[in-house]
Parts: sequence; structure tokens; C-alpha cells
Amino acid sequence: MKCPFCSNMDTQVKDSRPSEDGLTIRRRRSCPSCNSRFTTFERVQLRELTVIKKDGEKRVFDRDKLTRAINVAVRKRPVNADQVENLVNSIVHRLESMGESEVPSSLIGEMVMEGLKIIDDVAYIRFASVYRNFREAKDFEKFVGNLE
Repeated sequence: MKCPFCSNMDTQVKDSRPSEDGLTIRRRRSCPSCNSRFTTFERVQLRELTVIKKDGEKRVFDRDKLTRAINVAVRKRPVNADQVENLVNSIVHRLESMGESEVPSSLIGEMVMEGLKIIDDVAYIRFASVYRNFREAKDFEKFVGNLE
């Protein structure tokens, strides 16, 4: 593992333990070159996923991008980091379990909306407003009206 501070390729694992959800391994590492310490996480990846965008463009699935999008929606809401991580894990697991290596971005968006609806209604509406490209207040009214 490359040191994020000095780019030395020879780092050492000092401690390993499973995360609370049991789906990742947390490793404390140190760099003998600059004496820095850092943490890495190791996850099982069942398959390499490719996202097919609306315009047909294909991109490698980026778990961090998914996490960032969800974090934008839940910003300043009573949603903790564990809930976000569990939602991301759930979505990734569902995508990998489908058996397809290529997934449409629309499917991922719908999965995020489904998960956010359970976690927090405001975050759900925030995400939907961007995902569904709301342009006017009427779009919000119509969407919220469908919730009730």
C-alpha cells in the first residue's frame, strides 16, 4: 500500500480488525520512511461494475461518488455516518448480486431514492429534486403530493 504522505510503496500493517458491520477490514498502517500512520479499509468486491449513463457513456462504478451524493442529500439532517455507510453497502451489495457487470445509472438513482425514503424524507426529496431535475416549485409540489 502506497503511503499517502510520502508515496513510499513499502508500508506496514500494524493492526487489523473487522468493522462493525463485518463487511470490511480496517487496517492501521505505518510508513517506515516518514513514520506516518494511516488507516485503510478492505472490502470484498464480487465483480467490477460499469455504470451506463443516460447518454450511453460507460464509467467504472465509483463507490465514493455514491457516498458523496448521499452525503449531499443528508447534509444537516439527523442522519449519521453509519446510516449512510449501511445504505451504500446495501446498494453496492444489491448491484453486485444482480449478476450483471453493467448497470444503468437510473437503477442506482432509484435504489438511492428508495433507501433515502426510509432514512429521511427531506433527504429523499433533496436527492429526488436533483435526480429528477426539478425546475419549478410545481415540480416539488407534485412530488411531495405523491408522497402523502
